[in-house]
Amino acid sequence: MPLKELFEKDWQELESEGILFSSLEKLVAWGRSNSLWPATFGLACCAIEMMSSTDGRNDLARFGSEVFRASPRQADVMIVAGRLSRKMAPVMRRVYDQMPDPKWVISMGACASSGGMFNNYAIVQNVDSVVPVDIFVPGCPPRPEALIYAVMQLQKKVRGEAFDGLGQQLPMVDAWTR
Repeated sequence: MPLKELFEKDWQELESEGILFSSLEKLVAWGRSNSLWPATFGLACCAIEMMSSTDGRNDLARFGSEVFRASPRQADVMIVAGRLSRKMAPVMRRVYDQMPDPKWVISMGACASSGGMFNNYAIVQNVDSVVPVDIFVPGCPPRPEALIYAVMQLQKKVRGEAFDGLGQQLPMVDAWTR
């Protein structure tokens, strides 16, 4: 197609021919949302459900989160699976601080989100008091499908396609401003 014809056509005609238009910000957000690498941070029984989300039946790899990293320097998502003791909280914060920006956190299970049935001095009652949480997954323990749904919601949040309860579009997650 000659360059003159390209400039004379409408953008909708060009999209129908396979030429796409986007901004660099949206392209980078799309790339980030489809290559989330979680840090392995299983604390209790929810970790078993987190592990089973990668098996052949559930296959978290379909959503770009197949590589669970053992090093926090190679991960951009922390899945806090299970109850967090006060003794383990500084370790978790250190792992979070070692993760490169941008980074996101998924709180998995009732114990991580609200202390669950452990309402005592030894358990942190909300992981959000230690690290900023982007997605909360309810349940005790939550099913692997719930974690996969949470990863899909995080992908929407990263791309800027998430909406609040009133139908207002939420801004894209900017992990550098936390």
